[in-house]
Order: sequence, then structure tokens, then C-alpha cells
Amino acid sequence: AHVAHVSAPPAAMQRAAATITRARMAHTRATRVVMARHFSRTAVAEDRIGFIGLGNMGGHMARNLVKAGHSVTVFDLSPAAVEACTAVGAAAADTAAAAAKGADAVVTMLPSSPHVQRVYAGEEGGDGSDGVFAACGAGTLLLDCSTIDPNVARAVASQAGGKGLRMVDAPVSGGVPAAEAGTLTFMVGGADADFADASMLLKQMGKNIVHCGGSGMGQVAKLCNNLLLGICMSGVAEAYNLGVRLGIDASTLASIINTSSGRCWSSDTYNPVPGVMEGVPASRGYAGGFGNPLMLKDLGLAVDAAASCGAELRMGKQARATYQQLSDDERYRPLDFGSVYKFLQEHDAAKE
Repeated sequence: AHVAHVSAPPAAMQRAAATITRARMAHTRATRVVMARHFSRTAVAEDRIGFIGLGNMGGHMARNLVKAGHSVTVFDLSPAAVEACTAVGAAAADTAAAAAKGADAVVTMLPSSPHVQRVYAGEEGGDGSDGVFAACGAGTLLLDCSTIDPNVARAVASQAGGKGLRMVDAPVSGGVPAAEAGTLTFMVGGADADFADASMLLKQMGKNIVHCGGSGMGQVAKLCNNLLLGICMSGVAEAYNLGVRLGIDASTLASIINTSSGRCWSSDTYNPVPGVMEGVPASRGYAGGFGNPLMLKDLGLAVDAAASCGAELRMGKQARATYQQLSDDERYRPLDFGSVYKFLQEHDAAKE
């Protein structure tokens, strides 16, 4: 028997096509949501984070990741710093490479360029097996939050890329209080896609996440910021020292400066004069905080960077000379960089 072929009405075909299209779009949206949630969930034990460097800043940052629900493995040369993290749920590793092994992402917070190079690539002259690069699987996301030479940041990121790893430089600003509160500013350099993934993790340690450009640009932004910070703190210390020697009460002077054109972070948030503000290093004998040698290091990086591009740094060089004096003095070397106020007081008193 002959069977006639009956075509579906055009309207029915359009409805079927629309249904298929909507299904495909829903699947695409769902896939994107799953990918975006990888580092943004509040309880994600499968998100394994290696964290290396638990100093005044890094320790708080690592603990905030633990509190956000990540499985965090930490390493530091200080047993006390490691214990402070394991006490809130982090795991401890014996080496930097062990902390990175099997991690989805690795965060480093280290003192200087040589430390970063050694931690990632391994000890100089070795085979690299003791470095983070060797411990990580392909595609691992590396976030270096140290403040280092931009050229070193680019070189390390290039090494990472050659090994199939992704890397951003993400130095921070805000000081210890912001690290503890999870309100840091991160200045990030790296590829757009890597920034997008890194920002989901950084948002659990900070409030302002800024993409500054390609590899090394986060470090450029940080050096400019800390250059200004060192100059500002030196100026703030001089102004308060002058005012106090001329007879005005420091708190009264602060109330004026902090509501006038001289207002700045070094005065209204991190005041260097003891007794003016609670919760800052000046209120506890300049203990903790951002050490004088670290400020000297950052000012040195800025001066070197300026020399490489022909930029003049008159006040920057003077600030570096001041912090060189503080760092060379064993009494001031372990103190917060706001101790430049105490240094000026003692210097003036010695002339009387």
C-alpha cells in the first residue's frame, strides 16, 4: 500500500526548533554557572588551596580562606604561624612544594623577589623538584601576592606558562587590619581569563579587586602606591613632630588634619603618634604591622624601576634614605614603618 508523506505544519516546526534552542541555552548557562562557582562557594572542601607565607598579612589571608570553606594546606618557616592556621582548620605541610601538591590554586605571600623565585622554581642550582612548579598539575592557578620587581613577576609568570600553569601577580594594600577583616585591595596583573578565575578567590580575602593589565602590572601599581605611602608617612611624621614640639596636642592636630586638605591614610587610618588612635601599631609600641625593612625594600624597588624608565623620584629617594636609617638601626629594624615618628622625636631630642 502506498503511504503518503505528511509534512509537519510550519508553526509546529518553529515551536520545536524554539524548544531545542531554549534547552541548549539553558545547558550553556548552567555550565557557566558551575564553572563560575568553582572558587566562589562558601563551603567547598574540594577546592584545594595551597598557601605559602604566613606573615603578618599572609596568616590572616590564609585563615579567611579556611573560614570561607576551602581546604587549605599551609607552609611557613615559623611553626607558630603554621599553628595559628591549623588551629582554625588548615592542614600543615613540611615544604612549599608539599603545600602546592594536588592544589587547585596556590597563593604565595613572600618577602622579596628572590624568595618568590626560589619557592616557585626551586633552590638555585637544583633540579627544580623542590619548587611549586614541579608540584602542580597542568592548569593550576598560581597567585603571587608578594610585592616584588615587576620584571621578576613577568619572568616567573612566563616560566609558569611554559609549564602549562596559569599565574597572576596580585599584590595587596590595606595593611594588617584589612588582611584580618578580609577587606584588602588586590592589584592584579595577568591574562583576562586568569584574572576572572583569580578574582573569585581573591574576593574571599579582599574587597577591591582591580585588574591592572598584563603580567607584572599589579606590581607596577603596588610600587607606585607604596612609593607614595612611604613619602606620605614620612611627611605625616614630620608634621606631627613639628606640631607637638610647637605645643599643640597631637589628638587635636589629628582632628584638624583628618578633616582638612592634609588628610591621608597615614594620618586618619594608621596614625603614627602613640595615643592618637587605637588598634594601630603606634598604640602598641609599633609592634606588628608593616616593618621598616619592608618599606625600605618597596622604596628601593620603586627607585630601581624609576631608573629603568628615566622617571625622577626626588622625594622617593629621600624617603628611602630615611627608611635606610631606620632599617640599619637595630632598635628600629623590627618596628612598624610608622616608627619614623619616634625616630624623628629621638633625633630632635638628641640635639637639645
